[in-house]
Amino acid sequence: MTAALQETTADTVIEISNVWKIFGDNAEAALAAIRNDGLSKAEVLAQYNAVVGVADVSLDVQRGEIFCVMGLSGSGKSTLVRHFNRLLEPTDGTILIEGTDVTALGPAELRSFRNRKIGMVFQNFALLPHRSVLDNVAMPLEIRQVNKNDRLSQAGKILEIVELSAWGNKFAHELSGGMQQRVGLARALAADPDVLLMDEPFSALDPLIRRQLQDEFINLSKILKKTTIFITHDLDEAVRVGHRIAIMRDGRVVQIGTAEDIVMHPADDYVAEFVAGISRLQVVRAHAVMQPLESATAGGKKIPKSAPRVNQSEALSTLIHLAIDNEAPIIVEDGGTDVGVITRADILRTVIEGTEM
Repeated sequence: MTAALQETTADTVIEISNVWKIFGDNAEAALAAIRNDGLSKAEVLAQYNAVVGVADVSLDVQRGEIFCVMGLSGSGKSTLVRHFNRLLEPTDGTILIEGTDVTALGPAELRSFRNRKIGMVFQNFALLPHRSVLDNVAMPLEIRQVNKNDRLSQAGKILEIVELSAWGNKFAHELSGGMQQRVGLARALAADPDVLLMDEPFSALDPLIRRQLQDEFINLSKILKKTTIFITHDLDEAVRVGHRIAIMRDGRVVQIGTAEDIVMHPADDYVAEFVAGISRLQVVRAHAVMQPLESATAGGKKIPKSAPRVNQSEALSTLIHLAIDNEAPIIVEDGGTDVGVITRADILRTVIEGTEM
């Protein structure tokens, strides 16, 4: 089941506007040619020997939200995430994090901003082999010049949260891959950052461990409520983890929405093909399937008092089971008020077509 978007607040933490990243010595000229002449990515490469990594991306992320950015290899997702903490310099555009223009920070300000505001979890764990688990986790606080006792105490508390407190004196090579990634996550959390950047953090792990860590991360996010940018190439992972998803192709964002939005209303053929293999059973909700209440009472029809009732956020899988056991239409409620009705035909149409009719 996807995380509930309504748990987040309407408080924008990250806002990026019209961000471009073009690699090459002629990046500025290439960008001008794109804007003036509408050059394609291939034409930019041929004429300017420049590669378009990110193309005119704008998005915002709310406080406490897990915002997944996904796409195939080469889509620009990992390039994009490296702009949030300026590991890459944008060719053009604006990046605001809690009102701070990241692109305007000088070297010292940027280092301080990264250390205090942003934590990053990498795919390859990036643990220091000569340091214990506890010292690895405490490293961001050491950089911040927190005294040893305080930083080790804080690191110990974070290790408890990720259930590794018994492993603090071990070294990275003594831990499994899944445990090492939990250490990497603990290190990112140790400095209590406002924003977490996670670049395909679980993709190097086997499927069972990967799913376990996804569950652990979802539970951890409910506790800590960190604003998170989560990069993945796996749509199933994005659906499980994210409040909203941005799908990228050739450096551009082609659609942003909840998993339900994207599965039910793909923006184009590319997105439709991308989501074709996703099961709608835990993604699609009753409010997306229902018809107006009047449709069930047209022509003097009456809804049986025994008709089942569900909340508008109920999953399609539950609706299917109700429809099997009841011939009457399903009444959809919102806060105790009847707002819609779902028939067997509505459910069947949604399962087959994936769109509202």
